[in-house]
Amino acid sequence: MTPFFLITLLASGLIAGFVHVVSGPDHLAAIAPYAVDAKARAWRTGIRWGVGHSAGVVGVGLLALLLRGALSIDIVSACGERFVGVMLCGIGIWGLRAAFADRAETHSGHRGHSPGHRHKHPAFAVGTVHGLAGSSHLLGIVPALALPTNTEAAAYLLVFGLGTIAAMATFSTFIGWLAGRPGARSVKVQNALMASFSILAIAVGGVWFCQGI
Repeated sequence: MTPFFLITLLASGLIAGFVHVVSGPDHLAAIAPYAVDAKARAWRTGIRWGVGHSAGVVGVGLLALLLRGALSIDIVSACGERFVGVMLCGIGIWGLRAAFADRAETHSGHRGHSPGHRHKHPAFAVGTVHGLAGSSHLLGIVPALALPTNTEAAAYLLVFGLGTIAAMATFSTFIGWLAGRPGARSVKVQNALMASFSILAIAVGGVWFCQGI
């Protein structure tokens, strides 16, 4: 492996991982309600999702490397797409419940829940499921299978995972920053942001579930 090939391989994996995340509305819809809730700590949620996603991609990728030609990645992806659809709808429902709960408590004279008091988000699990479905096999696993050696394929999968972590951490940090701005800190605006992203998650989830049928 020449130095030029190594640099090209690593750069390609990083870029593919970043593009994979930002080009997938399901990824952004899944993390946005959590990022609004976490605000300044949203980057942690993004990293958890990214690590989970990388684990899912690497797991399927390594299995595909061991069973080259014998494993149908499309079957794994199709099953995963249905589950992702259900999961996105669940995230959306959670977000809507949280938004309307805060609204009800505000109207009754009580303060809404702080992000630290809400239950922990299953960001890692959500990311892992995403890693098993969708276009992750197109940009992550298929190129890895095309490489001549397992070492090169494993290196590509690793940097692909790093790219997804960086992309989701960046996106969730931006959403958290947006939700934490002075003009957006009122309960009304926070609930509107949470409800909007939650509705988006449900809509995207419905599309994904129908695609998997």
